[in-house]
Amino acid sequence: MTDNYLYQFMFMRFLFLLSLVLVLLTVSLSSQQPLCREDERSALLQFKDGFIIDCSASFDPFAYPKVASWTPEKEHSECCSWDGVECNEDTGHVIRLDLSSSCLYGSINSNTSLFHLLQLQRLNLAFNNFNHSQIPFGVGHLSTLTYLNLSNSMFWGQVPKSLANLSSLATLDLLKCWLHGEFPTEIFLLPSLRFLRVAYNQDLIGHLPEFYSSSSLQVLTLEGTSFYGKLPTSIGNLSSLHVLNFRNCHFSGSIPASLSNFTQLTYLDMSGNTLTGHIPSLSANLTQLTFVDLSYNKLSGMLELDMFLKIKSFSVLVLSSNYLTLLTRISSNDTLPQFHTLHWVLATYRSSQISYATKTN
Repeated sequence: MTDNYLYQFMFMRFLFLLSLVLVLLTVSLSSQQPLCREDERSALLQFKDGFIIDCSASFDPFAYPKVASWTPEKEHSECCSWDGVECNEDTGHVIRLDLSSSCLYGSINSNTSLFHLLQLQRLNLAFNNFNHSQIPFGVGHLSTLTYLNLSNSMFWGQVPKSLANLSSLATLDLLKCWLHGEFPTEIFLLPSLRFLRVAYNQDLIGHLPEFYSSSSLQVLTLEGTSFYGKLPTSIGNLSSLHVLNFRNCHFSGSIPASLSNFTQLTYLDMSGNTLTGHIPSLSANLTQLTFVDLSYNKLSGMLELDMFLKIKSFSVLVLSSNYLTLLTRISSNDTLPQFHTLHWVLATYRSSQISYATKTN
């Protein structure tokens, strides 16, 4: 009798513990799948309803309508599982929205419900067609944004200064947005900004600010814009730069000697401007450099090729259409083992303004 009672007691205890484990497991799983917030679900649906779905509008052969999964039906109402949507696991707030190449066609303005998603950290609207809308100043309401990509989406007009309020923004991509007017210099100085690309907006004008030594910029691309003016000496404060591309802009004046501060730089393109004077000595500080194009400027004076020879990773140097004399200590019998591409580019694109001289030890 005692043994039977003990057996029943142990069995009931086992069932209790098993049920407790199942409850805890259920709670754990539910915490990993946050529930969609009703106000944010409504905001997403309202945003979707403002557009026509047309995949020819995305300029991307792999585009597909991500918002097709966004439906108000009860069985599909969990917006955190919708295509392109990611929520915070603890709060259920929408924190990431990737609608790139989503076949969206229509206008967008600052009243769009999208700007009700105040916890949004990443927003990608690239490769859609917003029908020449101006970039809405409402973007400035998304104070937690770290990533904003509006490239190739048929925006038009001026860049609102309210982008400059985004103190957490690390990436801003405005490639091919048909922008014009003056670009706000405050954007260059955003404290967290690491990637800035506004290339191929030929009517966009602007000038460079005085840069802080605390700048985090790693990629700065202004290619194919109408940025103008002199390069400030303080550009040397961008010591974290990996890529600097000012190709086909309207910069003038000399290249600052502070360029030698770019110890992380791998790619430098300032071709197609009206830069004058001589190329400053790099003092072999730019040990990561692989590519330099300074062609189609008005640079003059003597340039010692040896300072590039000291950089082991270096491969391409383009200096055509300038007024330069290249000096080297290497004799005609020596070879340039790691610089075949460099030598080929110089020889192939050599113009009448470039001459060579050999410097002996």
